[in-house]
Amino acid sequence: MEILHVLHVFVRSLMFLLLWSKCEGRESELNTVTCGSLLKLLNTRHNVRLHSHDVKYGSGSGQQSVTGVEIADDANSYWQIRGKPNRPCQRGEAIKCGQGIRITHMKTGRNLHTHHFSSPLSNNQEVSAFGENGEGDNLDVWAVQCDGIHWEREEDVRFKHVGTDVFLSVTGEQYGHPIRGQKEVHGMSAANQNNWWRSMEGVFLQPSQMPLHHDEL
Repeated sequence: MEILHVLHVFVRSLMFLLLWSKCEGRESELNTVTCGSLLKLLNTRHNVRLHSHDVKYGSGSGQQSVTGVEIADDANSYWQIRGKPNRPCQRGEAIKCGQGIRITHMKTGRNLHTHHFSSPLSNNQEVSAFGENGEGDNLDVWAVQCDGIHWEREEDVRFKHVGTDVFLSVTGEQYGHPIRGQKEVHGMSAANQNNWWRSMEGVFLQPSQMPLHHDEL
């Protein structure tokens, strides 16, 4: 199983490099976030990027932790935008405001997830990375909240969890060892300045680009 996991990580990293080489120099032409895009998400209130790593929570669910980091060039902060388990989206298709999506961690293949466990520092709702090879459960789905028709790359948006109605948030609590300096990411019931996010660095697929393996995510 460990060998299979390493192979999956290698394939995801190779896919990222191939997509980057195909899109380099053209990503500025695209103003919307699209299905299949690989990107970093910045919490604009606390200036940290959504991040994960193969470090488990010591309490709560014991699943893979999700944090916020200030450093901009950490490869563990890349996430892929995908469709719902039962409603995949076409690669390169613009994500609509209100659409349900999965946000999958590139390095580990686990989905951004939340559930009724308390977060370790703020006692809000724990946010974790869950599943294997991009497949988890129905608590991996988030709705993009934005003002127009599509999720614009330079727009601040919110992510509302479809299953529990909380917003993906950061309020500034900071971890100690072994992830010293990283900020807690959690779910909050209220929409406020702590749950605004903006797409940052990444590879944004265009509708005309051919998929690497199949047509849907």
